[in-house]
Amino acid sequence: MTNHLPIIAIQVLFLGAFISGLVGYKSNSLRKFVIFLATGTSLVLTLMLFKPVMMEGQIISYWMGNWVPVSDWAIGIGLEVDQLSLFFGLIVTVTVFLGAIYSFKYMSKDNGQDKYYVVFMMLAGSVLGFVFTGDLFNMYVMIEIMTFAAVGLTAFRNHKAESIEAAFKYLVVGSIGSSLILLGTVVMYAQFKTLNLAQITALLNNAQHTPVILFAFALMIGGYAVKAFIVPCHVVAPDAYAAAPSSVSMLFSGIVNKAGIYGMIRLVFVVFASMNLPSMQFLLVFLGTITMFIGVTMALAQSDFKRLLAFHSISQIGYVLTAIGLSTILGLTGGLYHALNHTLFKGLLFLCAGAVLYSTGTTDLNKLGGLAKKMPQTAGLFLVGAFAISGIPPFNGFVSKWLVYQGTFAKSMETNNPGYVFVTIVALIVSVMTLASFIKVTQSVFFGQLPKEFENAEEVPLSMRIPMWILAALCLVAGILPTAVIDYLIKPAVLAIKSAGNYVAVMMGQEYATKIYTEGIAIPKYDYAMAGWNPTSWLILFGVLLIAFALVALTGGFNPRHIVGAENNNAKFDVFFSGEAAEHSHVAGNDLFWGLKHNLKGYFHFMHDVHNGVVNDYALMVVSTTALVMLYLFLLVK
Repeated sequence: MTNHLPIIAIQVLFLGAFISGLVGYKSNSLRKFVIFLATGTSLVLTLMLFKPVMMEGQIISYWMGNWVPVSDWAIGIGLEVDQLSLFFGLIVTVTVFLGAIYSFKYMSKDNGQDKYYVVFMMLAGSVLGFVFTGDLFNMYVMIEIMTFAAVGLTAFRNHKAESIEAAFKYLVVGSIGSSLILLGTVVMYAQFKTLNLAQITALLNNAQHTPVILFAFALMIGGYAVKAFIVPCHVVAPDAYAAAPSSVSMLFSGIVNKAGIYGMIRLVFVVFASMNLPSMQFLLVFLGTITMFIGVTMALAQSDFKRLLAFHSISQIGYVLTAIGLSTILGLTGGLYHALNHTLFKGLLFLCAGAVLYSTGTTDLNKLGGLAKKMPQTAGLFLVGAFAISGIPPFNGFVSKWLVYQGTFAKSMETNNPGYVFVTIVALIVSVMTLASFIKVTQSVFFGQLPKEFENAEEVPLSMRIPMWILAALCLVAGILPTAVIDYLIKPAVLAIKSAGNYVAVMMGQEYATKIYTEGIAIPKYDYAMAGWNPTSWLILFGVLLIAFALVALTGGFNPRHIVGAENNNAKFDVFFSGEAAEHSHVAGNDLFWGLKHNLKGYFHFMHDVHNGVVNDYALMVVSTTALVMLYLFLLVK
């Protein structure tokens, strides 16, 4: 029975899409019941895999139509759920279940809900199918369903021009990414005459990377970089995150970009087994570092709540990619931990943004303010997410970021390469800027004076708050119980990444795998001190906090002349004189970092030109990036 759980968990989601489409236009309550039942059942089925896979170390395989390998050759489509697959599968099913509950009330003001839930469930089923499949072409099929479902959800509120524009950009750039993955898959099939991941992994083990293989490898890296929104393939993400309903933005941040990260991990570590090469490690760390930095600096320049969160989502994916690029046990542990944490705290933040939009009708930071008086629970939950993403203890972001800092610094000591120390410094600076950015958001949205037009704003319904409470609780649990999270979730997934032989043995047979692999790996014991719970780490964190507040002040964030406006030069408007205008002045989202944006105006002008909204330029960026990756692999990867 256990072997059937993965395929049933996937089918339940697709079946939920089909049934909700049949009954949705007749009864709203029946549609909600179908969606709740389908997402809940898929979650339960995935949780049933936890004991055999995570705790007992089993790898679950299932051959569609019972097409098992013949004469050591895989000819059928197989599902294979190892610890890495289940780690991401749990992220998918938890996120989808909470997103569905949130949607019930959040989407009640929209028309066409029957269509919304069909596409919502298609997105959910495709991502779960993607992480559970053991077939290279099936990965493409599922990622393509995911892409078109994401495009449909981006365009759902099609009475808004920005939704249509964002969806078109996503369609073009996302299709290019899918095409790159498909072409790479075709080349791999032409080379190996099989699409089974385990068999391709075995055939590539210790094999020379020929130009044809490197060509396919580069194509798929470029394609999955688009799906994960890695800089410079990230340009459609801010528009899509901002235009889509917040329940969908949560899925984009929580599972869509994780699909891209999972695909990249599966390819570079398991299938191509290339992460023992310093050149591949440098490539991923470089892409991750620029992703985290560009993401956070662009977030500082935003005046829209959801668009700001979108750039932060890109930035946090940079942490994940940087950490896994280290290819060390410590790096992989930090990277996967942060991937989990990113889903939790960024999902919470997007739901909080949705709550603000639901109650006020806007996400413009320059129009909002003082909502903590009307929405105290949402304000409190937002602070949990803000503290978590900024790496403040005792929340989860602190632990995973601390592991990333340790991983990059340890890599520098191990390789005697000072470049990794620079990466550590960048990661710390990005954390400082993240905290500074959320000071801006907190002030702009929840504190200050309440605008008159929002005096009737109120707390969102209970069904919207429940998923937010759950995510906030998980942010706290994952922060105060790091050893349990690592032992039961992260450690098994890291072992799976480093143990390709087990993956091959389950699908192709132990005898087949024994001929190729003789491997074993140990993962060190993690304790609270290693996870950052020690006096030294707290002292460093205190220094980081001081730097964050100094950054805000030194860049002009608290300059009273700019708080009240340049036209108010009378001394009575100075905050130190407690003048009426200054006393009730609101630090708008566009004002807090005016100094930083002015001092770095050259950089921000350049980034503005990059994010110019021209889809042809975006497509060129993806193709050019893939070409550069291909050239890099040809020159440096042997």
